[in-house]
Amino acid sequence: MPILATKGAGSAQGFGFSGGGAFLICATGGTVTECGDYKIHTFTSPGSFVVSKIKAISPGVTDYLVIAGGGSGGQNHGGGGGAGGYRESKQPTAPWTASPLATATGITLSAQSYPITIGAGGIGGGGNSTNPGSPSSFSSITSTGGGAGGFQDGLAPGQPGGSGGGGGTTTPTAGNSPGSGNTPPVNPPQGNDGGAASGTTPWASAGGGGAGASGQPNPSSSQGGNGGDGVGTAINTAVGQPGPSPSLKYFTGGGGGGGICPSNNGAGIGGIGGGGLGTPGNNSPDSGPFSTVAPGKTNSGSGGGGGRSGGNGDGGSGIVVIRYKYK
Repeated sequence: MPILATKGAGSAQGFGFSGGGAFLICATGGTVTECGDYKIHTFTSPGSFVVSKIKAISPGVTDYLVIAGGGSGGQNHGGGGGAGGYRESKQPTAPWTASPLATATGITLSAQSYPITIGAGGIGGGGNSTNPGSPSSFSSITSTGGGAGGFQDGLAPGQPGGSGGGGGTTTPTAGNSPGSGNTPPVNPPQGNDGGAASGTTPWASAGGGGAGASGQPNPSSSQGGNGGDGVGTAINTAVGQPGPSPSLKYFTGGGGGGGICPSNNGAGIGGIGGGGLGTPGNNSPDSGPFSTVAPGKTNSGSGGGGGRSGGNGDGGSGIVVIRYKYK
């Protein structure tokens, strides 16, 4: 799919758009590519989708992928961050494979400018800094940011969001609870719950929820739970993360839960679609060098990895893709 242009927010000139030509829908904004009779506008940062003309014979309907920013992992016995909300449409006649979460109802366009919001991932960074992701939006569709992972300090449980953050191990167990996904609820659901942590300090923590599956509880005192898997789509195969099907690209994996010393192989694995790897722990109890915690992948909406003590992973930023038949 060759890149045609990256257009400014208000531009409607060039590439045959000024007079409309024979095109069914004329629009600019984002990075514009072609695939057969379809145009694809991909936004990895905020902007505007500007529709200049819709021919009378066109239904004027577009499909979309709107993914919010993922939540950060929790620090200090921290759970994995929840993935940002995942919302997609695919009309029945559209010739690509969508995720199981796609609705068959697209958005009916009019000649106007549509603001595009791209949600930032929640910031980790250690200390008591743990944050949810921010929402992404296009027209009437808004995806909710992912919930941050729970953590010991403050007895904070996993936060709710598009997908919920994983529970962090605490004493007492008030912080072990996961965050709820699909919050606020939409249909089809935009995400899943985080995993529940088991045990008390110094136990490992649970994984964050992904759009395709819930986060996993920690299977042992030293092993962090895995993040829930995301889902794949072919709405634009130039973006997203590799996954089980080579014809699809995947988004919105949950972050892995933090492990605990003395197991340096105890990190929870991030979910398919870009979820961050949790930290495996440190070399001796409460001292020594800490292993790096992985963030969620940029523009995947995935959750960040949970931390053992000294750090936690950022959530991945979101993305918006708009695809319509233009000829």
